Amino acid sequence: MATIRKRNDKWHVQVRRKGSATMTRSFLTKADAQTWARQTETQADRRGLPVGLRTLDTLTVGDIMVRYRDTVTPSKRGAVREAMAVKVLLKHAIAKVPLSALTVAKVAAHRDLRLRTVKPASINRELALYQHAFEVARKVWDVPLSENPFALVVKPKVLNARTRRLEAGEWEVLREGCRRSRNPNVLPMVELGLETAMRRGEVLRMRWQDIDWTKRTLLIPTAKNGHARTIPLTGRALAVLRERMAVAASGELRVFPTTEDAVKTAWRWVMKRAPLPDFRYHDLRHEAVSRFFELGLSIPEVALISGHRDTRMLMRYTHLRPEALADKLAKLGAPTVVSAPALLRRSRWAPEPASAKRRGR
Repeated sequence: MATIRKRNDKWHVQVRRKGSATMTRSFLTKADAQTWARQTETQADRRGLPVGLRTLDTLTVGDIMVRYRDTVTPSKRGAVREAMAVKVLLKHAIAKVPLSALTVAKVAAHRDLRLRTVKPASINRELALYQHAFEVARKVWDVPLSENPFALVVKPKVLNARTRRLEAGEWEVLREGCRRSRNPNVLPMVELGLETAMRRGEVLRMRWQDIDWTKRTLLIPTAKNGHARTIPLTGRALAVLRERMAVAASGELRVFPTTEDAVKTAWRWVMKRAPLPDFRYHDLRHEAVSRFFELGLSIPEVALISGHRDTRMLMRYTHLRPEALADKLAKLGAPTVVSAPALLRRSRWAPEPASAKRRGR
């Protein structure tokens, strides 16, 4: 409904519509003001205003996420996990917010509310899911959003870099705990993780047909980053695989015929009984990468094994022990100390001795 008021010998008009910015204008006559008000209201009803469209009044954040879950998520490798994540997001209050009322401030308020119960890394994963869904809505589904609030909100800083490695004697404790587990896959999986720096999911997806026993290599067809890689296998890794082959069922395609949930449950059981404070399964990858560097492998060689395509991320997985470097320096021997006069004698800029000058004369 338009509001018309007379101010300072002019007729001031204000038109408001849900989902649209307030439109104002001044006229010299009341008739002109009424005419403009009727035209503007008609355009608003047809959603002809430059800001906000009728579609944004009827759609909510939850509607976008449901459509994303049903059309985009199934094409992803982690479809099951992402569908579960969207199910959780639909329970939040922001899912009921109409797109016409969605602002960066409301997204920031949602972020701050979530930070009270979950960690920054989890918040960033949620925001990334929202952000991609809204980018698809804007660019593919023609939802008339002028901007993506989830892309504009400031992401919380994540300080989750880990430096946990196996200390002296802890590997024996971990091995014994895995050996006592009811799941016979845990111990060989842990050993392969230490020997290959493979992720848990990569180990679970291992197939016998991907092992080249002659070249002593393993093909990982699809890694977390979507790229395939072929890694070398150490002697211990080959021994573990041969032990698995000896007990594998006939016709079994996978090296470890178990599920990720089963391995997670077994790992929690091991951690409850093994005195390894703050040690996680993924720390095996950190331990393996660090050991490769301590063995003298170069950055490209370690990256080939671990699959890292970013050197900075590879360095996050590298935690060299200072004492190991000290031992390495000791084996190299102490550097030879050369006195300053000796250096001068070796230099071509050193002054010529007086005896040589006399002989030259």
